[in-house]
Amino acid sequence: MRWKGRQGSGNVEDRRGSGGSSFGGMGGGVGKAGLGIGGVIIVIIVMLLGGDPSAILGGASGGGAVQTENRVSTSDENGQPTDDMGQFASVVLKDTEDVWNKIFQEELNADYPEPKLVLFSGVTNTACGTGQSATGPFYCPADQDIYIDLTFFEELQNRFGAGGDFAAAYVIAHEVGHHIQKQLGASDYVNDHRGRVSKTKQNELSVRLELQADFYAGVWAHYADKWKGVLEAGDIEEAMNAANAIGDDRLQKQSQGYTVPESFTHGTSAQRKKWFMKGYQTGDIRQGDTFKTNDL
Repeated sequence: MRWKGRQGSGNVEDRRGSGGSSFGGMGGGVGKAGLGIGGVIIVIIVMLLGGDPSAILGGASGGGAVQTENRVSTSDENGQPTDDMGQFASVVLKDTEDVWNKIFQEELNADYPEPKLVLFSGVTNTACGTGQSATGPFYCPADQDIYIDLTFFEELQNRFGAGGDFAAAYVIAHEVGHHIQKQLGASDYVNDHRGRVSKTKQNELSVRLELQADFYAGVWAHYADKWKGVLEAGDIEEAMNAANAIGDDRLQKQSQGYTVPESFTHGTSAQRKKWFMKGYQTGDIRQGDTFKTNDL
């Protein structure tokens, strides 16, 4: 992906150098869930978390011994990242801002409220509860911010074999997709059904939400390349590899040897690849209504 030397976003908050924390041991919340399923799948239910993560984050801080670390500053006097990975995330966010500002203005006749991207290490405070590195990247609808511990991308490459800068860009664009859903009402629709429908139906709605966020990530890729020429050879393959690596079916098979489709919350590998590619190939937000199709 062509990103070096390009403008970054002014909506990045770098908390990594402000005395971040790490967990000496996790006894509840996400920590317990991850250990119960197996270390290789600690991020199954939370990776690329969509909708409202407060149910997980709110209880995630209990039982863990927190150790404060002294960290080298990763930002300048204006709070902007100075390291390569932080600058990369900032450039990707700026690209999403440019794309969605134009789409909102030209196709929706509306202003696009740009989300903030918060870079953190270990743990951080959010309006959805305590954010932890173990949850992976997530969007908090309560403050409409995106939270990422950039070490997640090392995890994506080392544990799931889904490395590459465009794989990382896909993850960021997916979380921005959840922000789009917040603005257009899809995430509120899903959250309003929580506790009012069966667990199986709630999981189905979650899958539809996640696949739509993948579609929006594809729409971003379509226009970012059309308008800025950001893609290089192999970039789309990197995104497809990442989508394939984090499908519910593949993750469940790795962790327990079999799949339970009614428990899927993010979609299969094939579905995730399909909806990203549909967004990328069409660039048409009208073709991304995953809630009204029987062909996921």
